[in-house]
Amino acid sequence: MSSTLLEVTRASHEEAERLERLIVKDLQNEPANNKDRLFQSHRVRNMIENIIATTEKLVEVYEDRDNARKDEIAALGGQTATGTNVFSAFYDRLKEIREYHRRHPAARVVDANEDYEAMLKEEPVIEFTGEEAFGKYLDMHELYNQFNNLKFEKPIEYSTYLDIFSQPHNLPRKVKFTRQYREYMENLLEYLFYFFQRTEPLQDLDRILSKVTTEFEEQWENGTVQGWEKNAQENGHVPADHTVIDLDFYSTVEELKEVGPEKLKEALAALGLKSGGTIQQRAERLFLTKHTPLEKLDKKHFVKGSCASEPNGGAVNSKEVVNSKEIALMETKMNKLCDLLDETIVRTKENIVKKQALTYDEMEAEREEEETQADTESDDEEQQIYNPLKLPMGWDGKPIPYWLYKLHGLGQELKCEICGNYSYWGRRAFERHFKEWRHQHGMRCLGIPNTKNFNEITSIEEAQELWKRIQARQGVNKWRPDLEEEYEDKEGNIYNKKTYTDLQRQGLI
Repeated sequence: MSSTLLEVTRASHEEAERLERLIVKDLQNEPANNKDRLFQSHRVRNMIENIIATTEKLVEVYEDRDNARKDEIAALGGQTATGTNVFSAFYDRLKEIREYHRRHPAARVVDANEDYEAMLKEEPVIEFTGEEAFGKYLDMHELYNQFNNLKFEKPIEYSTYLDIFSQPHNLPRKVKFTRQYREYMENLLEYLFYFFQRTEPLQDLDRILSKVTTEFEEQWENGTVQGWEKNAQENGHVPADHTVIDLDFYSTVEELKEVGPEKLKEALAALGLKSGGTIQQRAERLFLTKHTPLEKLDKKHFVKGSCASEPNGGAVNSKEVVNSKEIALMETKMNKLCDLLDETIVRTKENIVKKQALTYDEMEAEREEEETQADTESDDEEQQIYNPLKLPMGWDGKPIPYWLYKLHGLGQELKCEICGNYSYWGRRAFERHFKEWRHQHGMRCLGIPNTKNFNEITSIEEAQELWKRIQARQGVNKWRPDLEEEYEDKEGNIYNKKTYTDLQRQGLI
C-alpha cells in the first residue's frame, strides 16, 4: 500500500530478520543424505545473499545522500515551508489510507510467512555433470586432455593424471613458461574453484584464498615457495637456470666458454635466443641473461618471431613467456583447493580404478543400482529404526552393533559427584570427562586446581582431603614469620619482617 521511504526501510528490516530466522530453522533440520545436504547449503547460501543485498540497500537509505529520508521524517512531523502543523499531516495521511481501501475493497492481507516457508522445501538447481555424480567425484577429462597437450615425452593415463595434477612442482620448468601451461593452470584453478563452490557453498572461499595469497607473498620474498625456491627463480622473471646451464656457477664469459659450443647452443635455443656464431659470441649472449630479464634484452638477440625455443623444435612467441610469480601463485592456490577437496580426489581415483576393471554390462548394472539406491535412500531414513536394546546411534544414524556396545562397556554407568552426579556411560567417556568443561567447572567451584593428581577422584570429600594434604606437603599452611609477621615504623607504615629488616639495615627507617 505504501511506498514511502520509511515503509521500505521497515519492510527491508523485516525481510532480513525473517530470512535469519528461516536460516536457523533450516539448519536445525538434519539432512538425510548428501543430496539433501547440498540443497540445504545452497538454500542457506541464497538466503544469505538476499540478506546481504537487502542490507546494502538499507545502508544507502541510512546514508541519505539526497536527504529524502530526512525530508520524509520532517513531513511526518508536520514540518512544512510555512511552519509546523502536526494535525494537518495526520489527517492527510489518514485520507490517503482511506482512499486506498476505497479503491481496493477486496484487498486482503498477504501472509509473507507462506512464501518464506515454501523456501524451506525448495530444491535449488545445481549444475553437475554425469561424471561428477552430484558432487561425489571430479570430472577432469577436459583438463586431462589439455595436460597431455603440453608436449611431454609421452601421454599418461587418466588415473595417473589424478595422482600428479596436484603436484605441479614436479613438472619440468621449461613447460611452465609457455602460454599453453598458463591456460591449463587457469582452467584447472577455475574448475576446482567452481566445483568447491557447488559442493561447499557455505565456505568463504574468497577469504581462504586471500589468506593463501598473503602467505604466498611472504614465501615468495623469502624464496621458499615449493618448486620456486631462491635458487630457481630471480625477481619473478624467467630464470637462467631453467635451461641446461646454471649461470650462478659462472662469474665471467671466459668461464662459461668452458661448457662447450653444443651446450651453449642448447641453452640459447631453450631461451629463444639466437644460437649461431662463435663460442665467444654464444657465451656472451647467454651471459647477458644472468643479470637481465629476457623482456629487457635487445630484440636483436632473439630468433626472429620467437623468444624461446623448446627442445622439440616448437617455437613460443615472446608474449607467451609468462611471469613466474603469477604461475607460482596459481599453483599455490590450486594446491590449497586440492587440500580442501582431498576426500573427493581420493574418491575419484578409487572410482576410476574400479571402473577400469569393470565391463560395460557391469558398469550399466552398477549405475542402475545407484539410481535405485538413491530413490529409496530417503524412504529408508524416514522409517522407524528398530532398537529394542536402546543402543547408541552410530555415524550412519543406525544403532551400533551389540558386540561394540559390550566391548566399550557402554552399559556401565559411572557417576561423578563433582559434576553434579552426572552419569557417564562407558569407561572411555568417564576417563575423558576429567578434561571436559563440566568437571573443570566443578573443580573451580571447590577452589581446587584440576590437575592430574585429581584424576579418577569423583567424590567432593575425597578431593578436598587430597587438596589439604597437598597444601600441607607444599608448606602452604605453615607459619612463615619472614613473610607474615608484621612490623610498624614511626610513621605507621606496615611491613613484613623481611622488608622491615632490610630497610632498617639500610638506615631508611
